[in-house]
Amino acid sequence: MTALPPSASDIVIDVKGLTRSFGGREVVHDLSMQVKRGTIYGFLGPNGSGKTTTIRMLCGLLTPDSGEGTCLGYDIRRDADKIKRQVGYMTQRFSLYQDLSVRENLEFVARLYGVPDARGTAREMIRRLGLNGREEQLAGELSGGWKQRLALGACTLPNPQLLLLDEPTAGVDPKARRDFWNEIHALAAAGLTVLVSTHYMDEAERCHEIAYIAYGHLLAHGTVDEVIAKSALTTYTVTGDDLHKLQDELTGKPGIDMVAPFGTSLHVSGRDREALESTIAPYRADPRWHWQQSEPSLEDVFIELMTRSKDNFQ
Repeated sequence: MTALPPSASDIVIDVKGLTRSFGGREVVHDLSMQVKRGTIYGFLGPNGSGKTTTIRMLCGLLTPDSGEGTCLGYDIRRDADKIKRQVGYMTQRFSLYQDLSVRENLEFVARLYGVPDARGTAREMIRRLGLNGREEQLAGELSGGWKQRLALGACTLPNPQLLLLDEPTAGVDPKARRDFWNEIHALAAAGLTVLVSTHYMDEAERCHEIAYIAYGHLLAHGTVDEVIAKSALTTYTVTGDDLHKLQDELTGKPGIDMVAPFGTSLHVSGRDREALESTIAPYRADPRWHWQQSEPSLEDVFIELMTRSKDNFQ
């Protein structure tokens, strides 16, 4: 595959047929996708479904068993070293030095990447991240939210063209998560492309595009609205008494692909509308329950996708 110069295309990632196995088990199967420059692309799916392996292959950090493609205009097989120099990677686990201060960590990263004026660059990053006053605080003493900001600052300090985020907000409070995503959107608006794996539906909805991967297979991708529309789910929200009993009775019946509690209500969904309506008809006549047809949520879609996914590790 002939690589284009990095500036020649708005398509940052273009891969076809990526497959990867570990220990004889196929972790990613025949995956193809494109990612545009400045896009926040979210990857969702069950634990162990191949999200991280997919992201690493897309960026040339892991060689596929088969398949081909380009990242940032470089061949993911031949030019892995060139790609790595332009990629920032933020892992779920805090990976900076706990016994160095905020300033020392950022200056170290700047020197490691050969950034001119390491001190000035670190100082500017501290200002941008709102870490003023915490410069000399040890990284290990920071709260989860502040550690997250520091980690983001460290991996974007060398000005990468592509940012990988592996469940970056696990264990962080809602306000810190929101602040983090505001910063990610500002970076994307400036042209940075972001690949992020997450389990949070509200974070998925903040992505420009999403992909749902289950046990190595890409089951859905597109904008949130497109993924919901393609699901072809008919969804009802049910309120009333004995919802747990109703859930037990409906689970597994014809036309019922998903039954899940949401607060004080129950969501009932199916892809075969006729079969669904036939099954729920007797229950809709029961005065204990009020049925209201509603738009399926992203969580409805993903629960349904997970329900019909086959775990290839079992």
